[in-house]
Amino acid sequence: MRVNNMIQEDLELDDIDLEGGDSDNAEGGMFEHFRFVVDKGQSLLRIDKYLTTRMEHTSRHRIQLAIDAQYVRVNDVIVKANYRVKPLDVITFVLPYRRRGFEIIPENIPLDIRYEDDDVLVVNKPAGLVVHPGCGHYTGTLINGLAYHLGRSQGPDAEDDRMGVLVHRIDKDTSGTLVVSKTDEAQIHLAKQFFDHSIDRRYIAIVWGDMEQDQGTVIGHIGRDPNDRLKFKVFEDGSAGKHAVTHYRVLERLGYVTVIECKLETGRTHQIRVHMNHIGHPLFNDDRYGGDRILKGVLYSKYKQFIDNCFEVLPRQALHAKTLGFVHPRTGKNILVESELPEDMVNLIKKFRTFVSGRK
Repeated sequence: MRVNNMIQEDLELDDIDLEGGDSDNAEGGMFEHFRFVVDKGQSLLRIDKYLTTRMEHTSRHRIQLAIDAQYVRVNDVIVKANYRVKPLDVITFVLPYRRRGFEIIPENIPLDIRYEDDDVLVVNKPAGLVVHPGCGHYTGTLINGLAYHLGRSQGPDAEDDRMGVLVHRIDKDTSGTLVVSKTDEAQIHLAKQFFDHSIDRRYIAIVWGDMEQDQGTVIGHIGRDPNDRLKFKVFEDGSAGKHAVTHYRVLERLGYVTVIECKLETGRTHQIRVHMNHIGHPLFNDDRYGGDRILKGVLYSKYKQFIDNCFEVLPRQALHAKTLGFVHPRTGKNILVESELPEDMVNLIKKFRTFVSGRK
């Protein structure tokens, strides 16, 4: 018996949950979950061979990589490739998700590559660029640009494709660093680091209001909002959603908004946006979580005009993935890649500095 709990895609294909899981956290998780119960009449057989015969579109090499990365368990115990399956064994495991069913057409899209070698690539994604083709975004995505850069393509009916380069995603309207794998080995090992929460991810955000503390931690289960399928929310009692932890520290106070650094301990969909909204400080101009209206300051005509101008300067949520650190999948060296704040966020901060100084 096989149960494939592959995560369903959200309507916005740039949104992502880094761990996958159950179908009600339907955020295109980066892992496919599998479960097999070995037949009563099954003879002893190496687990890598057993899984290869039951997963027609997955190579034995890829399965062996998953076993080496400790993704595979038998009766809840991690096993090695030479384990021999027995009747009624329960095999559970995950594989980094490879999207299929979309044609990938190489397109010469300029890429801001910050690091590259034979195994991995780190790109600084601009705001507004969708990561992967999907409904409503069939061309002009980051993956189309990567296909051109890497000299690859994918037909619409491809199964075990070579475009499974994504290890994670960031929202369409979030800018910043994104790591891409070039090989099966790199994808497996990088995905494991995300799965184990060992990736160093730091974001710069501009939030509404004056943060009460210079630093803090937001802990709260995040799940899909039952009243709005396009939004996520915090379930304080832990009755739904998944455990999520965001650490933050204040970088600059600008009276009406605060510039903060956020460090992710987990990687839930919209995590920073949801957590900041939950504590009463939604991201500036985040139209999905209420940050696209005046939330701080006296509403008079001059101030309203100033904020409207700020929304034009930054026509998206104020969030940038600044730092990405990981262990290189082949060399074992620590890689740390940073990207500077984009011009729209820099200009927004300058405008608030000028406005605040003029009122002193």
